[in-house]
Amino acid sequence: MELLWVRGGIPLRGTIQISGAKNAVLVELASLLLTSGVSTLCNVPDLSDVQAMVNLLAYIGCLCSWNKEAKSITVDTTGVTLKAIPSGLLQAFRASILVLGPLLARFGRAIVAYPGGCPIGARPIDFHLKAFESMGAQITVADEELHLCAEHGLKAQTIVLEYPSVGATENVLLAAVRTPGKTIIYNAALEPEIFDLIALLQAMGADVTCDVPAQIIVHGSMSLHAVEHTVLPDRLEAGTYLAAAANTGGEVTVAGISPDLLRIFIYKLQEMGHQLCMSNNSISLVATSKPRAVSFTTMPYPGFPTDLQAPMTALLISAAGVSKVHESVFEKRLVHLVELQKVGARTEIAGDKVVIEGVDRSMLRGAKLNAVDIRGAAGLVIAALGAEGESLISGIEHIRRGYVAFEDTLRSLGAEIAVREIV
Repeated sequence: MELLWVRGGIPLRGTIQISGAKNAVLVELASLLLTSGVSTLCNVPDLSDVQAMVNLLAYIGCLCSWNKEAKSITVDTTGVTLKAIPSGLLQAFRASILVLGPLLARFGRAIVAYPGGCPIGARPIDFHLKAFESMGAQITVADEELHLCAEHGLKAQTIVLEYPSVGATENVLLAAVRTPGKTIIYNAALEPEIFDLIALLQAMGADVTCDVPAQIIVHGSMSLHAVEHTVLPDRLEAGTYLAAAANTGGEVTVAGISPDLLRIFIYKLQEMGHQLCMSNNSISLVATSKPRAVSFTTMPYPGFPTDLQAPMTALLISAAGVSKVHESVFEKRLVHLVELQKVGARTEIAGDKVVIEGVDRSMLRGAKLNAVDIRGAAGLVIAALGAEGESLISGIEHIRRGYVAFEDTLRSLGAEIAVREIV
């Protein structure tokens, strides 16, 4: 069993380069199934979830070549065949459901097991399935498998999503670009990763435009072609390292990322009292020694990102005053705050809301902690970096899913952190 050992109380200092976005590359790999040919994605992060998607693509006949040193993946989709995708390939990560749209559009059928991922509450795929049904797909469930069939092809439709779900927006978009006719997606998610996907699809030959408010218009076509595309930087990775720097009283620059991708997060850091300096392609933080409490509600983009709620709340346990946080996107995404009580955090959780009474950082002590999801794991590490003494964190396989060379990157900034094998 692997544990992450952390000795806290050391300010982080230095500059790091931000990786490609996990939440973009997974759907962009799935999108390559729309074409028959050889495509290349650049700036690909070395993550276990990316490997899981590559394994899935290979299972259905793609030839994948991943040059990790060059951070590129080449995928030949010429030999893709229609076959049921077993649970073993799907349960590892939630984004596996994103192959539904491309397979349904290209072959008229798809059979997949229910997807896996982090246990952070309901992420209903009903939004996806209802949209596919409105486009003419017939859906049945048998032996914990989803069977989707559009024998005569999908039909272009006007789709109104009940919630601006990122996954549902992506899946419907992928199905629509290969469905002849005009499809309009109302109440679509507008995260930066959606726009990066649209840029890839446009380079593939798709006719996709985005209009406000939250409306995506697709004129579908069967004549899509292979593409080369560079994945946008990971705003969530950047936000996590800025939070780590802030919690240790450090000075860190994250390079290769536009501040426009993190405006509300940056604003909240400034509201806490931290100094931030921004250029077109970097963000620098100088931590304050007297952070102030702030409150926020997680919301779809451009609101406060749910994936940065755990890193931010890890900061707030030592911010002067009372912070109030409402997690409105996912259920069960406050469990890391129960763990943080072990280091001395004062939190009161009621459903999807938490009240945090900040304590002086000198009162926080290292502890044995357990992570259950990607961002919660990052939040526990951030808290451990700011607490005095040693911490041992289990569940670090979640970190591998969302952060490239996490321990190495933190060590490059001066952190004392290492993986320890416990028998």
